[in-house]
Amino acid sequence: MSNDPTEHAADHSTDRSADHAAVADDPFTASKPAIELDDVSVSLGGQTVLDGISADIGDGTFVGLIGPNGAGKTTLLRILNGSLSPNSGRVHVAGEDIHALSSKAASRLVATVPQTTAVTFDFPVREVVRMGRTPHRGRFDGWSEDDEAAVEAAMRRTSVAALAERPVTEISGGERQRVLIARALAQQTPTLLLDEPTASLDINHQVRTLELVDDLVGEGTTAVAAIHDLNLAAHYCDALILLANGRILSAGDPATVLSESNLREAFDAEAVVSRHPVTGSVYVTALPSSASADATGRVHVVGGGGTAARSLHVLSAAGYALSAGALNEGDTDAEAARRVGADLVTVPPYAPVDHAAQSAVESRVKAADVTVVADVEVGEGNLANLEAAAAADYLVLVEERPFSERNYAGDAGRAVYEQLRERGHVVEPSELLSVVGELACEAAGE
Repeated sequence: MSNDPTEHAADHSTDRSADHAAVADDPFTASKPAIELDDVSVSLGGQTVLDGISADIGDGTFVGLIGPNGAGKTTLLRILNGSLSPNSGRVHVAGEDIHALSSKAASRLVATVPQTTAVTFDFPVREVVRMGRTPHRGRFDGWSEDDEAAVEAAMRRTSVAALAERPVTEISGGERQRVLIARALAQQTPTLLLDEPTASLDINHQVRTLELVDDLVGEGTTAVAAIHDLNLAAHYCDALILLANGRILSAGDPATVLSESNLREAFDAEAVVSRHPVTGSVYVTALPSSASADATGRVHVVGGGGTAARSLHVLSAAGYALSAGALNEGDTDAEAARRVGADLVTVPPYAPVDHAAQSAVESRVKAADVTVVADVEVGEGNLANLEAAAAADYLVLVEERPFSERNYAGDAGRAVYEQLRERGHVVEPSELLSVVGELACEAAGE
């Protein structure tokens, strides 16, 4: 089973697209931005942390701040909530200069969920959430019905009502994260800031947290979150801001920002960018450090619809000679195969794999030391690819989904795949390189 957290949100992806259909095509060019950053620069300890940051963020959008450690993500959040003043530039939230406001006034516009969930005092959960009402209350004001209603609604929304009387120091990290979000919701602000909201959480709590933020955005809240997991950011955020060396390297929709060249420049790392076969979101796979271009042997890859792009890039980076196909012209995997210089078998767009193409695939499988079958969807049009792969002496099947969920070739597809599964090695994507390496050595008699 894959450990990819975006798979846990797969059923949500279609609904999410519909929910966000009303969001402006470009969240940074909204006519009435919720947040305006104008040439903001910050220096701390004699070092420039942010350098000339400018961006307009539209109402009701979810924007992710991404970038390497030290890029300035947390500093930018502190600038947005008014707790840190820039050396130069201006910041407006809901039309107000956030740094010209009192702390209470700023806290009526912006609520912040901090990165750490550690709480020093053992207040009951309800008391922690009640703290969110502080910006709305004067020093001598009593507790109002509106205050109580806001607190109860926030606890229900975050599913912490059952924890109301428990000391916050005695609940789990995931539960404390929800309590801190409840406190922020009790502030009833138009803008929500989150600093690494999924850090140190398990997969289930990561998804629950971002699902909640996504729902709030769907109801009109503007959310800005520093997120270290690029794939979660791509799945949930309407737009991303990629920070590097204190500047905005790229800003826009996830597909634009998460390019291989941008990731190389920002993180100094090689990565493959493709589409997740389950969610359809942009998906980033960092190439392993072991992919050092010293492997020998030939590998044939069977894929389609973007399911083999990551495998092609990883295997190419490791040094294997590659062939691929048969693939339809224009297919994402066909483009990936060309980028890595693979010997490619193609058929016209939407055309089935004919006898000539199947014969070409069979010859490449025979010439390969190892054949890899990606987590591809199979129909009558490309069933011939599996039939050709069945002749491989050394076979690897990459599985991210049960075959029953991607089999459109009926009994024929099931029969061939079961044959492949009996003869081959079934692996998760993370295991591909090591297993191919072992089989290539065995094929070479080493």
